[in-house]
Amino acid sequence: MKHVRHFTPLLVLCSMQVCLVHANYAPYFFDNGPSSTNGNMALLSLSEDTSIGTHVYTLNGTDPEGEPVTYGIKFEAGLRRYFAIDVNFGNVTLIEELDREKEDEIEVIVSISDGINTVDEKVRILITDANDESPEFINTPYIVHVPEDTPSGSSILKTEAVDRDTGSGGSINYFLQDGGGKLRGNNKVFSATTTVTINVEDVQDTPPMFIGTPYYGYVYEDTLAGSEVLTVIALDGDRGKPNNIHYSLVNGSESSFDINNATGAISVIKSPNQLKKEVYELKIQASELSAEGNVSVYAFATVIIRIVDLNNHPPTFYGENGPQNRFELTMYEHPPEGEILRGLKITVNDSDQGANAKFNLRLVGPGGIFRVVPQTVLNEAQVTVIVENSATIDYEQFQMLSFKLLAIEVNTPEKFSSTADIVIRLLDTNDNVPKFSSDYYIARIPENSPGGSNVVAVTATDPDSGLWGEVKYSIYGTGTDLFLIHPSTGIIYTQPWAVLDAEVSSKYNFYVKAEDTEGKYSLAEVFITVLDVNDHPPEFSENIQEKTMIIGSPVKIEAVDQDAEEPNNIVDYSIMQADPANVFDIDQSTGEIKLKSYIRSLDIIHNITKNKDCIWSLIVQAKDRGSPSFSTTAVLKIDITEETLHKGPMAAFLMQTKDNPMKALGVLAGVMGIMVMITIIISTVMFWRNKRSNKIMPVRRIIRKRQTQQTRAVRMEWLKFKRPSTAAEKFAIEDDTKSLKNENSNNNIQIPSLLPSAPSPPPPPIPLLAPKKNSTEWRVPTVSGSLTPMFINKQLKKGHSSAHNALVSELKQKFEKRNAGSNTCHL
Repeated sequence: MKHVRHFTPLLVLCSMQVCLVHANYAPYFFDNGPSSTNGNMALLSLSEDTSIGTHVYTLNGTDPEGEPVTYGIKFEAGLRRYFAIDVNFGNVTLIEELDREKEDEIEVIVSISDGINTVDEKVRILITDANDESPEFINTPYIVHVPEDTPSGSSILKTEAVDRDTGSGGSINYFLQDGGGKLRGNNKVFSATTTVTINVEDVQDTPPMFIGTPYYGYVYEDTLAGSEVLTVIALDGDRGKPNNIHYSLVNGSESSFDINNATGAISVIKSPNQLKKEVYELKIQASELSAEGNVSVYAFATVIIRIVDLNNHPPTFYGENGPQNRFELTMYEHPPEGEILRGLKITVNDSDQGANAKFNLRLVGPGGIFRVVPQTVLNEAQVTVIVENSATIDYEQFQMLSFKLLAIEVNTPEKFSSTADIVIRLLDTNDNVPKFSSDYYIARIPENSPGGSNVVAVTATDPDSGLWGEVKYSIYGTGTDLFLIHPSTGIIYTQPWAVLDAEVSSKYNFYVKAEDTEGKYSLAEVFITVLDVNDHPPEFSENIQEKTMIIGSPVKIEAVDQDAEEPNNIVDYSIMQADPANVFDIDQSTGEIKLKSYIRSLDIIHNITKNKDCIWSLIVQAKDRGSPSFSTTAVLKIDITEETLHKGPMAAFLMQTKDNPMKALGVLAGVMGIMVMITIIISTVMFWRNKRSNKIMPVRRIIRKRQTQQTRAVRMEWLKFKRPSTAAEKFAIEDDTKSLKNENSNNNIQIPSLLPSAPSPPPPPIPLLAPKKNSTEWRVPTVSGSLTPMFINKQLKKGHSSAHNALVSELKQKFEKRNAGSNTCHL
């Protein structure tokens, strides 16, 4: 087979000592199986009677890169061109008449091209016989000399005709009539005639006569040169005095055979593998020699010798330098599917002939990776290995692939076979992405860890070899400000200057990236929790706190621990010191302080201590449950009083809001707002009623009736509005003519008016409790309320300080006036 390749310039890219070569691969014909009508025309047989213009075959192939291909047919110099081809579609048409008797085999060079590379293959086309030849008489003319004394029934002449057709088309029947010999086959009859001249004479010199015709001989593949094939025998026709017979080869031997002139023995003079034809037709002449050595008469005979193959050769594999049973190739992993392994130069050959030279090819080894073409071979073929499954050709799975190429005969009883080893060594490419050991990583670190502390180590692997398998780590995202990652080891650690604080931020979340040298990467997510450490002590709202305790009701203290998690931020309360002791109890969890259960009045307290002003100082402690534990102490002043003076709701309200004057101010503002809304509604109703009236009415002024003194004792009447008993007592209507005009503005009506008198002040309150003995002075208890935290907005404090102070001053002044008048101590 002849391969013509036109190579394009190769583009070579080099980076990091790795070179990538891109080549344009040559096209190839599809496998040509038995009875195939498309492929490369191998194993094609045509009948010699095929008509000119008949479409006899279709060349078919493909290009690995998918480029369009063209086809061609050419013949060696000096040979007749029998076929024409459509270069685009590969259709082959017969353009010359076939004649098996002249040429039983045609050698054709078929080609396939993708425009750059051209592949030529030489194929042989067998011409099969058809009944198209007429029989021919040989050794004509026939002239018979019959001695006059020839007995009746004697054979006087043997005619012989030859039909170059084979099989039934070559059978001959003889007749002594018009039409001569006839051949029947394929519904055709061919005939030949000749003239036989019979001379009756008394001459004794008749031509020699061959015995045992027709002659057939066989030369086997193991026959040695010089061996005798067969012997022809001719006798002198004269019975009385026969002459010597001289044998000679007239034609057909092609210098491959020789005959013994005296005995007629035919020998082969060449080795069978040097014989070019399968059938030889030898024309033998037998001549009578006179006593003087002259040729007097002669006769001819045809000898057919066939070359017989013995199937004694198994298929054999050849490389570029001869027979070879091991082929090696180095290639990159994951080649494109359909690519030909052009580094494998393999040819297979069977030296036998015909059916003995037909064998199959197949690959033995891991299946589905490669396929071999052709799969059926007659005599010889170039072996092509094609990629079928690119994903399996993986360097990370196999660094070397081994196959056996098996050639085994098809139609022979011996089933001769041979094998060749194919070893493919793979080269690595960067076909893998770094992969993390986990999709996410969870880490915990104490908040008091110093800068540069290790947090977590992430791991990613890249199965590629060399530089392609090296992984570089990086992090990114909104939570990476306080963290760094080592680019080679994957260890994530805190910035040298980083200060972690669980109270500020206890959760961090970002992404870590693993990237190889070519930029292929994968991501994983990192979750970091900053563990709380007990680094904050509890804090009271103020170091010195004041509380007002009503006997029977507890007061509450509160401390806040800024730690982020339990138990570090859980606070327990205790009383460290009290003078006297055993007066107060404190709830460890809530911080509620209350008197011992046996203390139910101020008298009991006065009996316990000489401190008559009812103010106590306690040292309280707030301690968290962390390890180690932190605590804070504060001095708490408690003013103890007894709720006995005022029973009404207003008094109860004032006592409840005594420690929180802002609450009282808010309630008063709400009451005033409601009164304003009521006044607006009443004014609006009166306006619309007067507007809709058609009467002319004098302008009237509504004057509030002066209230009378109440003799009944009330609670906090100066803070209440007295509800009149009847509507008539609430308002008194008088006309005002001095300051107002009538609705007609004529000033004709003089209406005297009276100015309204001011409302009377509220009566002094009547004390409900008698003054205590030995009590000449009364202390105003402090206003009760919740503790103000230290972290309250300063602006908020400033906004309400003036109102708070004013309300407290007003309440104190009123209490002092009342107490001065009664000289008693009461709430």
